[in-house]
Amino acid sequence: MKIVFAISEVEELVKTGGLADVGKALPLALHKLGHDVSIIMPYYQSIAEQFELADACPQQSLFTETKVYHFAIKQLDWHGINVFFIDYPEYFYRHPIYGNNQQGIDDNGERFSFLSGATMTAMHALDLEADIVHCHDWHTSLLPFLIKHDTSGFFSRTKTVFTIHNAAFQGVHPVSQIPSLRHHPAVDKLTHGGYINLLQTGIQFADKITTVSPTYARELLTDLGSHGLHDRLVDRQYDLLGILNGCDYSQWDPSTDALLPANFSLQDMSGKAACKAALQRSVALPETANTPLFGMVCRLTEQKGFGYLLPILDQLMAHNIQMVIIGTGEPAICMDLNEYAENHREQFAFINGFDVKIAHLIEAGSDFFLMPSQFEPCGLNQMYSLAYGTPPIVRGVGGLKDTVVDQQEDPDNATGFVFHEPSADALLATIRRALLFYYEHPQQFSQLRDRGMETRFTWHESALSYAALYADIQG
Repeated sequence: MKIVFAISEVEELVKTGGLADVGKALPLALHKLGHDVSIIMPYYQSIAEQFELADACPQQSLFTETKVYHFAIKQLDWHGINVFFIDYPEYFYRHPIYGNNQQGIDDNGERFSFLSGATMTAMHALDLEADIVHCHDWHTSLLPFLIKHDTSGFFSRTKTVFTIHNAAFQGVHPVSQIPSLRHHPAVDKLTHGGYINLLQTGIQFADKITTVSPTYARELLTDLGSHGLHDRLVDRQYDLLGILNGCDYSQWDPSTDALLPANFSLQDMSGKAACKAALQRSVALPETANTPLFGMVCRLTEQKGFGYLLPILDQLMAHNIQMVIIGTGEPAICMDLNEYAENHREQFAFINGFDVKIAHLIEAGSDFFLMPSQFEPCGLNQMYSLAYGTPPIVRGVGGLKDTVVDQQEDPDNATGFVFHEPSADALLATIRRALLFYYEHPQQFSQLRDRGMETRFTWHESALSYAALYADIQG
């Protein structure tokens, strides 16, 4: 099949979060299966600074009643896949690319609505006929609407798939601020009180809707889990499918990871102790091999469970444990973690920032990995921690529920520790349960850890599921 990915970020090229991991891994996995895959995305300033790219075709124009957009289309041969970039500096030479501290840039609706229109123009110009246009999150969610209402005939056999990576981010904007939409003859189908919800538009007009784990697909059919889009998703529930994201084990393998001070595997775990010692040294914690070390790598937001974790830190530190957290995000959470680290230097370390080497070291050197999320569409860090012999402690939501087997619920297949109630007390009880298991059942703990290291969530399996979905849509 001929598949076009429309997406706002791709790992290796530009990345702010897990969306980029999918933007890299899934097209590559589909390409490996033999499909003809292309990617269309913005030509951000950071990409322009990495690559000097030629134009793929003459300059293009997109006309609206109030504005004319003249833009170039750049081309990169990337791992055997054609990546086409929409080059419109006024919108895409920005840093950061969406906004700061969870606050979006005011013209994001205009910028990314233009991206959808420019993607269609680019496909025309490049004669890029597609069986499937696969759109991702609110940034490209206008495409299914535009393709459905196209009158040129170019997209007559094209079907659309829309993937929701996180329903909390919906792209709600005044339609008056979006020149490419406000005079569209079908705009009344999109607006409510003068506003457009871009995520909702993708849900309404895509031929099929997917999300990044089976459990999150079920959660999206509830008012709480859908962040208010429950009715729209229930209407489309028979077109909604949860396909679990995979893990890129070429980057996340403790036996080959070049970012670690020592490698290790199921056959020889000695390097894990060396990683723990290196982690303790790097964050100035006492280098004690027998003190259980808890790690956490995440964005610092309420979604990641800090409302459960912060209230119980004093009770946790009453135990003989250490904790290391690295991340960036909401200033109030950063301030609380900084203050706690200052007052508990022997047990608690916080790095306000992101360092890929430290992230890998936390996955490898910790004894437990914390992911007590309020909600988690898929999650990747729990997959990394399983591969690195670091049992995760997670809340049983979304992809966390689909990837971690609780020690109490299924002892013979357990890979970690799961709690369900959204409360600080439930998290505290689960951490204490994990500690007790660690101390009192060392052999069973080792077996649980080893099962996690043997577990695999591959992009090959995910790509097979997507390919089957594409074929089903094509009939």
